[in-house]
Amino acid sequence: MAAVEEEPERRAAAAEDAADEDADAGSGASLLPAGNRLSLDLHSGGCRRLLRLCARHAPLLLRVEFLQLSGHEDPRLLGAALAQVPRSLPQLRSLVLKGGQHWDALGTCRPGSLTTLPASLSGLTRLAHLDLSFNSLETLPACIPRLGRLAALLLSHNRLSELPEALGALSALTFLSVTHNCLRALPLALGALSALQRLDLSENRLDTLPPEVGGLSSLQELNLASNRLQSLPASLAGLRSLQILVLHSNLLVSVPAGLARLPLLARLDLRDNQLQEVPPELLDAPFVRLQGNPLGEALPAPPSPPGPPAAPGMPRLLLTSELDSFLVTPQGCSVTLACGVRLQFPAGATATSVTIRYRLWLPEPRLVPLGPHDSLLSGVLELQPHRLAFQQEVGLWLLFVPPRARRCREVVVRTLSGDSWSDLETRLEEEAPKRLWAHCQVPHFSWFLVVSRPVSNACLVPPEGALLWSSGHSGVKVTFPPGATEEPRQVRMQVVRMAGRELRALLGEPQAAVSPLLCLSQSGPPGFLRPVTVQLPLPPGVTGLSVDRARLHLLYRAPPAATWDDITAQVALELTHLYARFQVTHFSWYWLWYTTKTCVGGLARKAWERLRLHRVNLIALQRRRDPEQVLLQCLPRSKVDAALQRLLERYRGPEPSDTVEMFEGEKFFAAFERGIDVDADRPDCVQGRVCFVFYSHLKNLKEVYVTTALDRQAQAVKGQVSFYRGAVPEDVPPEAEAARQRKAPDAQWMATLPIKLPRLRRSEGPGPGPGAGLSLAPLNLGDAETGFLTQSNLLSLAGRLGPDWPAVALHLGLSYRELQRIRHEFRDDLDAQIRHMLFSWAERRAGQPGAVGSLVQALEQSERRDVADEVRAILELGRHKYQDGIRRTGLAPRDLAPPGPAASPSPEPAQA
Repeated sequence: MAAVEEEPERRAAAAEDAADEDADAGSGASLLPAGNRLSLDLHSGGCRRLLRLCARHAPLLLRVEFLQLSGHEDPRLLGAALAQVPRSLPQLRSLVLKGGQHWDALGTCRPGSLTTLPASLSGLTRLAHLDLSFNSLETLPACIPRLGRLAALLLSHNRLSELPEALGALSALTFLSVTHNCLRALPLALGALSALQRLDLSENRLDTLPPEVGGLSSLQELNLASNRLQSLPASLAGLRSLQILVLHSNLLVSVPAGLARLPLLARLDLRDNQLQEVPPELLDAPFVRLQGNPLGEALPAPPSPPGPPAAPGMPRLLLTSELDSFLVTPQGCSVTLACGVRLQFPAGATATSVTIRYRLWLPEPRLVPLGPHDSLLSGVLELQPHRLAFQQEVGLWLLFVPPRARRCREVVVRTLSGDSWSDLETRLEEEAPKRLWAHCQVPHFSWFLVVSRPVSNACLVPPEGALLWSSGHSGVKVTFPPGATEEPRQVRMQVVRMAGRELRALLGEPQAAVSPLLCLSQSGPPGFLRPVTVQLPLPPGVTGLSVDRARLHLLYRAPPAATWDDITAQVALELTHLYARFQVTHFSWYWLWYTTKTCVGGLARKAWERLRLHRVNLIALQRRRDPEQVLLQCLPRSKVDAALQRLLERYRGPEPSDTVEMFEGEKFFAAFERGIDVDADRPDCVQGRVCFVFYSHLKNLKEVYVTTALDRQAQAVKGQVSFYRGAVPEDVPPEAEAARQRKAPDAQWMATLPIKLPRLRRSEGPGPGPGAGLSLAPLNLGDAETGFLTQSNLLSLAGRLGPDWPAVALHLGLSYRELQRIRHEFRDDLDAQIRHMLFSWAERRAGQPGAVGSLVQALEQSERRDVADEVRAILELGRHKYQDGIRRTGLAPRDLAPPGPAASPSPEPAQA
């Protein structure tokens, strides 16, 4: 019976072996070593293939020095395969057994199944590099301390709770990474690693360090971030070779005074601890970061609750929507604008009383200066007077949309200072989930907006030289030798990452990889007097021991050109285990690629564009109870389903468009066609085309009212709305010509969605207009500068309100008894009820300040934001006409005009 049960298993195993052999045959020599390298994916039967290679091609394996086994496998089968490695691959120098290469159905990274290593691996006497990251190790395999030549040991993202004392036997070890584990203590023998240069113990549970750590005489970099350290041993002051010490996100209350005397220390990160005091020598040191510590007067105050804290006796102002100005006295005040912006004017900020005006501008390219990889997170706030300098800096709190991607990015407030844009030092404060504030101090008023940008690091390089590190990627650094510059100059770096999955999809090459993209810029002369050394991490999965130099390409982009040049043959690339170093005399963009492709420049240009593209869908929906009201929106693909679920209760329409790709800040417009047209003049409408600018974190939404000249009593009007890239052309082609242009190879057309205006009943047909029979005095709602609402405007608004008019009336201040009277007097005519309510209110408020603002606020409180937006559009159009008129007569003050075309706040490096 047992034999009968075993037979199916034997047959299944034989079938699997046969399938593997067929796969081997189909792939030819792809499973054989390429030179002295061998890479197998264990997820697809790699262990069995390795065992077969050991059995059938043993002579070929004798020259293999680099072995990579990635993926997941049956632990027993993996152990059997690894047990063959010392005998079959005696020359092995690099062994990579990294897990985390695959994901489950929910997109979660699956750790490797490796829990130990066979004891026989200690026979790899030449092994110098061992990577066991992203596995399931709970204890260090006993064979590792016996690898006498091991120079690099990577154990990150495992489950290690301790390290053995035997680790001290690795006398040749220069790099040890045990980040993201569960370490609670360190072995005393760690101090015996005299050759160790880099030690990364971040993201563990360490609460103390043994004094023996001070014996690491060659240590240059020590990372202890995100642990539970409350104190540090004084022996750290003996690390005379230490250049970088990262201690942020711990529980430290003090640090040894001897750290200030380390001769080579170039970076000390002490952010987000509990430091009560710091040695005076460290307080003013430029390489020390101390934010987020309760140090009292020694540092800027820690983050306060969102919003400006008002001093005792300081006036507090809360502006309503109809007010766009306020008075600031030398006493100071705390102000909250109707748009949610908060300001604090300290006592003495102004010598005399000053009237402050504010205005919110819709984002557009001339007002929004964005770098190639920036994202806009807010509207544009203008504060006037522009040229007034305050005696003390004014606190400014701007509400912004939380960015979706935060890794290696930061949020800053950007402002126009003189003729150039610059980024202010910004602190983020959270009032509630998804309600974030950007807080900064401003010396004068101008235009302000909130952007998300790649992490930017800057320093002032003196003639004596300097070292600049990226806080977003610790492996990126630039070394300025003495004499590189005669005068101090400001330099800045930004680092941008690219997902490996996107790159492999673009190239169709599973092994392709790229380093982070590095942008270097500077002030002053375009070049340096002496070569500057740049360090980039090698692409993921590539080490200095396993790299095939023929596949390694260093790319260079010199703006304003959009091309990427391969300069690998023009520089001397120095490779270490994890990094590539090269020297330059001019700053620009640099990118390290690892691929079998030869013409890499064109591929890099496409990849760079892909980094900046957003995949979006376009929607066009009509309000269910008013089909003439059309909602147009451009949404990131990931938000479409949630947005439709929310909108389809009140709107209906076709399915979203196919996915299209757009750049941040790209212009596009919507054109209504086949008998449909926009119903009213709008400042964002040119010849019936509604203009948009795409910003990935903003709503990109507009609601417009449409009309038709066709007879809707005869039949429904079946029109459409088409979306095109770019600004509206000066000469809008006829509709038939536009249809032909959509088929051209370089067409700017993106999508077309149907719009249908239903057939009207006979009672709704043409006749006396909605204002027929009305005899009203001329209105005077608003003013010339902010815009008027005319009688025609109010008649148009009355046609939009429908059954919501009682709620609007109550929010406008009409009494319930007056509503009942209007309902009784015009009980058979809903339109007359609305018109009478709206015009009687307008006549009472004519000439009074704030009337239009009250109407907008009442509409919003009645959940008719669509009509409120239409009122704003009417006012904006009136303001444009007013400003154009006084500008033509030469009466416009300088502050009235918005800034001209925005220059990038991150000027691209000058071309070499």
